[in-house]
Amino acid sequence: MAAITMSDIRGTILRPDDAGYEEARAVWNGMVDRRPAAIVRCLDTADVVKAVNAAREAGLGVAVRGGGHNAAGLAVADGALVVDLTMMRSVDVDPVARTARADGGATWGDFDRVTQAHGLATTGGAISSTGIGGLTLGGGIGWLGRAYGLACDNLISAEVVTADGRTVTASADENPELLWGLRGGGGNFGVVTSFTYQLHPVGEVLGGMLVHPANRAMEVLRFYREFTASAPDELTVFAGLMTSPDGLPIVGVLVCYCGPVEEGERVIRPLRDFGPPIVDQIAPMPYTTLQSMLDDAFPPGLQVYWRSHFMRELSDDAIDTMIDGFSQVTSPLTAVLLEHLGGAVSRIDRDATAFDHRDAEYNLAIIGRWPDPSMTDAGVAWTRELWSALQPHASGVYVNYLGIGESASRVKDAFGAEKYQRLAALKRQFDPNNLFRFNQNITPSD
Repeated sequence: MAAITMSDIRGTILRPDDAGYEEARAVWNGMVDRRPAAIVRCLDTADVVKAVNAAREAGLGVAVRGGGHNAAGLAVADGALVVDLTMMRSVDVDPVARTARADGGATWGDFDRVTQAHGLATTGGAISSTGIGGLTLGGGIGWLGRAYGLACDNLISAEVVTADGRTVTASADENPELLWGLRGGGGNFGVVTSFTYQLHPVGEVLGGMLVHPANRAMEVLRFYREFTASAPDELTVFAGLMTSPDGLPIVGVLVCYCGPVEEGERVIRPLRDFGPPIVDQIAPMPYTTLQSMLDDAFPPGLQVYWRSHFMRELSDDAIDTMIDGFSQVTSPLTAVLLEHLGGAVSRIDRDATAFDHRDAEYNLAIIGRWPDPSMTDAGVAWTRELWSALQPHASGVYVNYLGIGESASRVKDAFGAEKYQRLAALKRQFDPNNLFRFNQNITPSD
């Protein structure tokens, strides 16, 4: 680290004995407790270049922090140099071209606030404090996905600092293979210091949550399956088994309709009438309100153990297994979530991006959460047991939902053999020594 001094960069270097280091190494998942060799809070691309060069020369691996929301806590690593982009958060919109360029440390809250001023948006996550970088690089499931594709499908160019300290552009015209890899291949190829996205007209949306009692979970999830099978592209519906704030097990159905509100009211009427729900919070709202709707329910600092897989169908047996498993949950903060895919996600050519499994109808996320580390053994065991019981219904995995302690084979499951080999070739080209290895790693030797 002697190669970096305060005069070399505009940002800040934090070492273990420095004030601010403890706060800077904390990430969203409170289970993660790692101590990097140094954290470099960069202010611009030049700072990132210097940090990457210093890490390479010192023999340190590089971890990259955007929003810090990754389920496995990959923004920090023991003994690594962390390139912290959280001070780089500007967003610029071209309303005529309907594009936006955003710094690598921007969150979806930052992004949506600026793009919505022009009545525009692109697919982002479901929690506003999530970073655009990690979500996009791993694919990017969100409320607008069925209408406009994943976040990575809307990525049209990127500025990347590579392992040898070069700054390159990845676009359809420059380094197109690198752009292909960035569109779902994870953070394996460099530090992305800016993302340029295609935007779409998005104004007021019809969104919110319906709540049913847990004793009706089977019929609710069966109806959810039937309803989503014919849903129009403008409609995304998620469903989850969870516990209400007053301690009651419930089934939540979460809705986003991104077309005309009047048409949305007609489309979702059967969903609102079914049951009927004990709570109906669906209403017209700004897209930014929908995007922050779940923020309070997923605060930073909890212990989080996450397991996931895609599903081509939602069978009665899978529903039974989820309900039975959730009846034995060890923490009221734990949730079992189903994200409906299809629509535009399924119509994009499979070979167009590194993201795979476009034939999946749903994404399952078992989000084990608890406030006290003493609950970890029971919570981890419960999460693993339910995930294992649901394996007969699995069809690959979303790389962004790979959690703590996942095996290398699971990374390969995210891409399939053919795409994994193509990504490994790209890794050998841009990072032959695996400087960027603190991620869902694609090794250059594969």
